Amino acid sequence: DMLRGIDVLVYDIQDIGVRSYTYISTMGLAMEAAAENNVTFVVLDRPDPLTGIRVEGTMLDPKFKSFIGAYQIPYVYGMTAGELAEMINMEGWLQNGVKCKLVVIPMDGWKRSMWWDETGLPWVPTSPHIPHATTPMFYVMTGLLGELGTANQGVGYTMPFELVGAQWVDGEKLADELNSRKLAGVIFRPLSYRPFYFDTSGSRFLGVQVHVTDSEKLNMTAVQVNVLDALQRLFPEKDIFARAKPERIGSFDKAAGSSDLRKALQSRKRVEEILRDIDRERAPFMIERGKYLLYD
Repeated sequence: DMLRGIDVLVYDIQDIGVRSYTYISTMGLAMEAAAENNVTFVVLDRPDPLTGIRVEGTMLDPKFKSFIGAYQIPYVYGMTAGELAEMINMEGWLQNGVKCKLVVIPMDGWKRSMWWDETGLPWVPTSPHIPHATTPMFYVMTGLLGELGTANQGVGYTMPFELVGAQWVDGEKLADELNSRKLAGVIFRPLSYRPFYFDTSGSRFLGVQVHVTDSEKLNMTAVQVNVLDALQRLFPEKDIFARAKPERIGSFDKAAGSSDLRKALQSRKRVEEILRDIDRERAPFMIERGKYLLYD
């Protein structure tokens, strides 16, 4: 009924380049509706704020498909909305394998290597918790932790996704441990803070602030896995997984794309092995992705 009399349905929305951010799921549902009703679907392409080069993180197991993980792509997929729409359409990922009449209007002047500040464009917050062009980087580094509800990642405070904290965290200890791991492009500073809204309002949290020192050297997924691992090992009595409600465990697995990452962390598998496994899973996607890239 909503599409009756419509000739063209236009998608003109800024995404952040992360699978669990639901705008691309909405795009896919709109493509399905357009296909069902013989309506042309037009994507007005926009930059990926994480560059079009960065491809990182866990793949989606179709058994864990959800609105926060709709397609078999990595957590950071390194594509624009237009490129991803082409891939979704041509790979038969729409429901029942339907294809829509898709038109992608490409950008002028965008290069795959560009971070947002290199585009010369102002950043308009894509949602309240993505206030800055750099926030998507931090979203990748701490976002999965927030799914558990047993520690805080800065949501509820002025630096969403830039913090890792809880009432039971020793910030000095956590900062020392993470800095000792010498992760490229990032350092950790201990701090205390009081969230002033959401479900943590008024509590004093201890933890660390994540500082990016070199975005080119940064491996966001390595930071994410190391943060989760460090919390598990340093504070076993406050186990971030064991204390999580079943529905929050489900959300974590859906956002991660499977239960593999959680189970590996719970079994204290070495971080290096976890990251190697994640990299191996991504190899077939990298080959398929190449067919749909529109920009150099």
